[in-house]
Amino acid sequence: MTYYGLHALQHRGQEASGIVTSEFLAEKQKWRFNAFKGNGLVADVFKDASILKDQLKGSSAIGHNRYSTTGSADNKFNIQPFVVNYKAGNLALGHNGNLTNFHTLRESLQSEGTIFQSTTDSEIILHLTARSKHEGQIHQLKEALDAVEGAYSLVILTDTSLIAARDPYGLRPLCLGRIETGSAKGPAYVVASETCAFDLVGATYVGEVEPGEILVIDQEGVQSGTLKSYHISKTPAEPHHCIFEYIYFSRPDSKIFGENVDKVRRKLGKLLAAESPVRPDSEDDRVVVISVPDSSNTATLGFVTEANKMGDDVRLEIGLIRSHYVGRTFIQPDQNSRELKVKTKFNTVKGVIKGRKVVIVDDSIVRGTTSKQLVKMIREAEPKEIHFRVTSPPIKFPCYYGMDFPSREELIANRCNSDVDKIAEELGVDSLAYLSMEKLLEAAPNGGRNYCTACFSGIYPVPIDRQLTKDANDT
Repeated sequence: MTYYGLHALQHRGQEASGIVTSEFLAEKQKWRFNAFKGNGLVADVFKDASILKDQLKGSSAIGHNRYSTTGSADNKFNIQPFVVNYKAGNLALGHNGNLTNFHTLRESLQSEGTIFQSTTDSEIILHLTARSKHEGQIHQLKEALDAVEGAYSLVILTDTSLIAARDPYGLRPLCLGRIETGSAKGPAYVVASETCAFDLVGATYVGEVEPGEILVIDQEGVQSGTLKSYHISKTPAEPHHCIFEYIYFSRPDSKIFGENVDKVRRKLGKLLAAESPVRPDSEDDRVVVISVPDSSNTATLGFVTEANKMGDDVRLEIGLIRSHYVGRTFIQPDQNSRELKVKTKFNTVKGVIKGRKVVIVDDSIVRGTTSKQLVKMIREAEPKEIHFRVTSPPIKFPCYYGMDFPSREELIANRCNSDVDKIAEELGVDSLAYLSMEKLLEAAPNGGRNYCTACFSGIYPVPIDRQLTKDANDT
């Protein structure tokens, strides 16, 4: 089941994958954790069926797809889930997010003799838990999470329980699902970043793991129907969900932060069409609108719907073909590999584009690498004009909470001093328009309240260390 869940969440990380299971050895009357991890996609890491059948035995499991934001992507010791055996038993952890005070905590622990196996921030949580003087793993974990700051959605495996925990700001999504087994032991529970993983394994969405919550799934809770819930001490009054999850990162068939991603993206497209329309020059002029597959597909549908509603007479076309055997370009770990990925990932449908006024709808422009390559390819198909429309504001600031665009110098909006005309010139398009911040928040659920927009606004809800770099601990 964990294997299939990782498949559903492959879009969230493609550098490495791992699974840890908890197995009770009856003859020895003790628990053993079995782990298998490797670099590559889920299907590549677990390509031999015997791995799941023979090496990953057990009754409970957690899995993780790696998308590196702290620690080298090439270091095999950075592949999660991490496993530790200490005085209170076994513990395994998978982490989505980024800890903003990890460098200070790491230096403090190292000065006291702690030896780290990896260069990621995630390992700190295990060390803090293991060092706690509290009785019971839940209270030890609670003390550890009281010490860390930043973004974390966690799945944690102990000998007898599955634990889900989320940072007080709820920056990253984390959902709870249930599978009715028909067994006297009760239902099975599953936890995932997105609900699309539940669909694949036949689970029903129960709800969000709340910001600042530590949710414990054990046999007692399963049989009683009431799961134990604890809260991290410093839970703030207001959450700050990452709005970029809606714009780009999550799958459109998922429900996150309590809302369907598809619904939000369609609204983003509609608001963009109303705010920055592209109209035909004459009755004979043909405006075609194309998406950059796959993350902007549903926003493009919204754009076309609204444009036609306003009487602009545009046509939705498939102008770009994507190879699904190449990974997502934004989340590749370095710029050179991104440029190669773009060239092998997309191709144009030339008959759709030639002689037409073309509108490209994309969800965001981060570094500009993908956009420039795409525009160049589309120009070669001989369109009349190219107009670029983006369903988010310009990204101007680094993310310290789990998105891999940490350097301001990498962001095209900063290289062009936030001059949209200059960005358009660099991309090679006839016009460029971004969705305004006002309209972005209008598209978001809950009236646009309770969202982190730091990558657009520079307003960080959690204190950050601006000196930190992704590979700081690898040198």
